[in-house]
Amino acid sequence: MRKLHTYEGDDITVDFDLSRCIHSEKCVRGLRRVFDPRRRPWIDPSAAPADRVAEVIERCPTGALHYRRKDGGNGEEPDEENVARVGPDGPVYVRGDIRLELPSGETMEETRVALCRCGASKDKPFCDGSHEEAGFTDRGAILGGRLVPAEEAGGPADGPVSLRGAENGPMLVKGPLRVEGADGSVSAGVKGALCRCGHADTRPFCDGSHRDVEFRAD
Repeated sequence: MRKLHTYEGDDITVDFDLSRCIHSEKCVRGLRRVFDPRRRPWIDPSAAPADRVAEVIERCPTGALHYRRKDGGNGEEPDEENVARVGPDGPVYVRGDIRLELPSGETMEETRVALCRCGASKDKPFCDGSHEEAGFTDRGAILGGRLVPAEEAGGPADGPVSLRGAENGPMLVKGPLRVEGADGSVSAGVKGALCRCGHADTRPFCDGSHRDVEFRAD
């Protein structure tokens, strides 16, 4: 189980997973009176209306921030489409109805995650910002490979997407997913494998390079 820091407000509770935060600062820039890293505690959920706090939290690209309503307001709902956006020189950001299978055997039901694709994260499968120290460079385009379309794979075209890291290998995709490159390139389907060693010539998809570079991950 991952350790959460919980901040109670009058109308909303905010949960924060420090290990998943890569300091995108969307929360700080979006609502500084609630999210102020210079203050202790740095999150004050009662400093703004609950609807506004929830809106800003849903911008968090990594899922480090989540919320629970105490006022009867609507909780977070996954996006209608599961989308993986490949960022230049960084992780792949996934939003939607996600089932992330962890090495511990735990399955996390998520709406937002940032997954390592440089191979250097110490918190795989999550990005921890190590791509900067590792000097990972990639323009975020779809260079090759693809997801298998539903009509070829015989899988459902809607519903949740399951993501599972293969031991010493790629992130296996099962279920509907749309992958969008930073250059506008797109691949959509229900089955495939995303590179997480950082060396594939077909990034963001796997080409087997993890074996050549002796990539290691649970």
